[in-house]
Amino acid sequence: MKRCPYCAEAIQDDTRVCPHCHMDATANSGVQRQATPPPVYQQPAQAQQTVPGNAYPTASSETSGKATASLIAGVVGYLILPIIAAIPAIILGHLALSEIKKSAGRLKGHGMAVAGLVLGYVQLAGLPFILIIAAIAIPNLIKSRMAANEASAVGSLRTLTTAEIGYATVCPKIGFTDSLTDLGPRGTTCRDGAHQIDNFLARGQRNGYVFTPSTTSFSRHTPEISFGWNADPVSPGSGSRHFFVDQTGVIRYSETGPADAGSLEIK
Repeated sequence: MKRCPYCAEAIQDDTRVCPHCHMDATANSGVQRQATPPPVYQQPAQAQQTVPGNAYPTASSETSGKATASLIAGVVGYLILPIIAAIPAIILGHLALSEIKKSAGRLKGHGMAVAGLVLGYVQLAGLPFILIIAAIAIPNLIKSRMAANEASAVGSLRTLTTAEIGYATVCPKIGFTDSLTDLGPRGTTCRDGAHQIDNFLARGQRNGYVFTPSTTSFSRHTPEISFGWNADPVSPGSGSRHFFVDQTGVIRYSETGPADAGSLEIK
């Protein structure tokens, strides 16, 4: 037995053609078959790694504009517009959280939205206390203002009484006058009697009260020997009492309507 010089299979000594590789077994009998080097296989390229659960590259996240606006509104509510800015801060905060949740990571700003919500809700939580304080303070402020206006009206009537006496003294041929203009800086009827009152009182209105002559108190004779002035609130919020003064210098008041010589005297 011999071996085929090509395929190295065992064959008969007198075999000329190898039954295995079908090559001439007698040719190159002295030459040893060189081992065929194993085929070299190229290592396959490494597959591109992908991020599990995401077949596409992740885009950079953006901050939600609603989240930013919510935070700004919450801060503005504390610094500039209390309570008023809290409402948009809460609305924008909820919209921002919903928007961020649906964006699947495309939007960020969750913390800003939560901060805006907290600032807004804290302000609204304090609203009942603010309303209680306002309910107590506002009526007291209105009463204080009305009391100050009434005191000013009484003081103005005393000023008018002094002005009438001064005018009648300087202008004896005219006596008292039913014109605030004559008593003011622009008086022309009797120039010597002008400047008895300031320009503000001469316009007929001061500190929520309007001043008018009492038509029934003047005798309409020359010289005028009597006078009367009314001080009435411009609106119910300006004052609750009406006042009156005449040549006696006694100031009277009424709570139901214009006062006159028969009204209650201020003590």
